[in-house]
Amino acid sequence: MEGIDVKEAAALVERGEAVLLDVRERDEWLAGHAPQATHIPMSELGERLTELPDEQRLLALCRSGNRSGQVTAALQERGYRITNVCGGMKSWVKVGLPLEPPTGTIA
Repeated sequence: MEGIDVKEAAALVERGEAVLLDVRERDEWLAGHAPQATHIPMSELGERLTELPDEQRLLALCRSGNRSGQVTAALQERGYRITNVCGGMKSWVKVGLPLEPPTGTIA
């Protein structure tokens, strides 16, 4: 499965060319997340598919890239334009991209 690095993902979101979909659980989200991300936990995705944009490209993000990879594969099978963000939030923080809250931590 192809993926995208965090810097490229952030640039696409900033330009309005993609929606960042954070699939981590609520406690992980509250500990720190990308400012422009949409939060739909992997455990709730099946019941919240109607919240996903039909026309925009999606970029799936989790802590390390594993869960988001599973979500990417499942949504691609349903016809969504979605790409996994390699390295997840751990890479996001490592390269210095913004975090909400600014004092948040990604374990």
